[in-house]
Amino acid sequence: MHTEIEKLTESIAKVIVGKDSVIRCVVAGLLCNGHILIEDVPGVGKTQLAAALSRSIGGSFNRIQLTPDVMPSDITGYSMVNQNTFELEYRAGAAMCNFLLADEINRASPKVQSALLEVMEEHQISIDGVTHRLPQPFMVLATQNPVETYGTYHLPEAQMDRFFMRISMGYPSEEEELQILSRTEHHNPLENIAEAVLHPEDILQLQSEVEEIYVSDAVKRYILRIVSATRKHDALTLGASPRGSIALYKASKANAFLSGRTFAVPDDVKTMAESVLAHRLILSPKGKSQHGDSRDVIRDVLETVPVPMETEP
Repeated sequence: MHTEIEKLTESIAKVIVGKDSVIRCVVAGLLCNGHILIEDVPGVGKTQLAAALSRSIGGSFNRIQLTPDVMPSDITGYSMVNQNTFELEYRAGAAMCNFLLADEINRASPKVQSALLEVMEEHQISIDGVTHRLPQPFMVLATQNPVETYGTYHLPEAQMDRFFMRISMGYPSEEEELQILSRTEHHNPLENIAEAVLHPEDILQLQSEVEEIYVSDAVKRYILRIVSATRKHDALTLGASPRGSIALYKASKANAFLSGRTFAVPDDVKTMAESVLAHRLILSPKGKSQHGDSRDVIRDVLETVPVPMETEP
């Protein structure tokens, strides 16, 4: 693993116990300039994960607790008249940062959810005809509780497709939870990260290095066959879009980079397929009865699509 990436993952692991695969996915999303949806029950460390990532890098971090009364301007900012100059001045919203934690995104109204679309896709905010560029790198980490539905607004498919990955923390094992109890006995685990191990400029450099990872035509076609299989699967009414193909392609390159290789292999695709594609799919009634979850469909697709043999440069 790249030395700087290893420092980053070790720093996050000082706060998040026993979730190496989750940390790896979040770092991969960061390296691909993507956004992460963390979907899990309350209390498993979703917010801590986002805070640990931002503290480890040293970029600006904003958190917004989304509720039905939050306004779009709380995210994007607004223009107001300066009483001295009588000119419009832009007052930045929560999105003007490197890392934005949108906590409980499914509790925000559709109007607020849509305000995130331009922010996530274009990395900019347009107000009163003026475009304000967001600092780079920029990443949205949104959380939602999939169990509780009262007072929530389901994210539309267009919004879900904007997220590079959807991940789940999962419950810790008994030994891992014992470590968590020890870490939280005297102080907040975030205090374990005394200082940033990387800086935003380092992330931009790493992102450019990930772009140079080689992907053979055989691996590219393997990605396309997987995506195509989701569009034809009888358990789905909606398969993955071309944006999903691009995301899986980028995620495979990031996983190769994290593994210390200069080229991607089919195992990189397999490792990232579930996190990258599952949230982009819609199950049919038959799929709900047979599989119950789109992640199971992705596993089924990976078992049926043939793996290419020659993939190295």
